[in-house]
Order: sequence, then C-alpha cells, then structure tokens
Amino acid sequence: MTTPNSITVGFAITGSFCTFSKTLTVLENMKEQGYDIIPIFSDHAATMDNRFTKAEDFRKKVEEITGHPGIDTIQTAEPIGPHDPLDVLVIAPCTGNTMAKLVNGITDSPALMAAKAHLRNERPLVISVSTNDAMGMNFKNLGMLYNVKNIFFVPFGQDDYQKKTASLIAHVDLIPDTIQAALQGKQLQPVLRSPF
Repeated sequence: MTTPNSITVGFAITGSFCTFSKTLTVLENMKEQGYDIIPIFSDHAATMDNRFTKAEDFRKKVEEITGHPGIDTIQTAEPIGPHDPLDVLVIAPCTGNTMAKLVNGITDSPALMAAKAHLRNERPLVISVSTNDAMGMNFKNLGMLYNVKNIFFVPFGQDDYQKKTASLIAHVDLIPDTIQAALQGKQLQPVLRSPF
C-alpha cells in the first residue's frame, strides 16, 4: 500500500451537481489523510450555477480544501501528459456525458483533456460514476471503459432503483480504497454494491 502523503492525485470534477456536497466531503477526508490533490474542473463544473450551489462558491471551496488553484482550461490540462505530474487521476463525479466522450476520444473540456493526457502516461484513471442513464444509453460506454487498460471504477450501485431504474452512483467514500487498488493495477472488488 502506498502512503497517501506520497501520492499526487488529479481530481477532475464534472457536472453532476447533486453530488457536489459529497465530493467536498471526500476531498476533505483525502486531504486529512495526506493526499496532494490537484483540482481540475470541467467547463460546467467551473461556471454553472445550479440549484445546489453557486459555481464560484463551489470552486473556491475546492481550492481552499486542496490548497491548489484549479485547472480549468484545455490548455492548462494538456501539460499533464508531457510533465507527468500525477500518480493517479480521479474523475468524480463522472457524468454520463463525460463517459460517452471519454470512450469516443473527445477532449472538449479540461477534465477530458486531463484524462487523455494522463492515460498517455499509462497511469491509473479512476472513474466515480454518477449518471441517471448508466444502465440506459450509457451502459455500453460504461462497459467499454471497464475493459480499458488503466481505467478503474469506484464501486457503484443504483441510488434509486424504483424511481430511476437506469441510474448508478459511485460509493464515493471508497475513492481512496479504489486509488490504492488502482495504483497496484487492481480493480477494487466487489464493483457492484447495490442498492444504496
């Protein structure tokens, strides 16, 4: 097991706004454990006010917790490849939109460029899924990513199997355990932990 204080984590946040409060809790816990966390924001996470929080307030809180300014442009995410600063990259929350673009090689946001740049270094990418269509239109994308070298999933389950039958959400408290397993080239098991 690698000690957290020797691990630099890129933490890419995409637009599943309803999970942002859980994301902040995870970041606080990881920081307390000693992880060095570099925040990365998708365009939507960085700029869209929503019914849960104002974008500026959320961003400031993330940067305050991590102690680093956020990467928020494609241009500032691209050097992750050649400079190789990250031991692991986490996308949390990872929306269905982000999964679909990732599986198709689309890099039109800082989070996706960070993922592309990081994967070129053959380092682990950890996906913390949060989408209402994970077992619908995005099911094939989840399956394809699950079989890609160096991509690992935070264990997930159905968050509301009666009202949102296609929805999946990661057990975000398992992000640190997933990181530790991924750094050893292993998928944390069991992956399916349902229902919530």
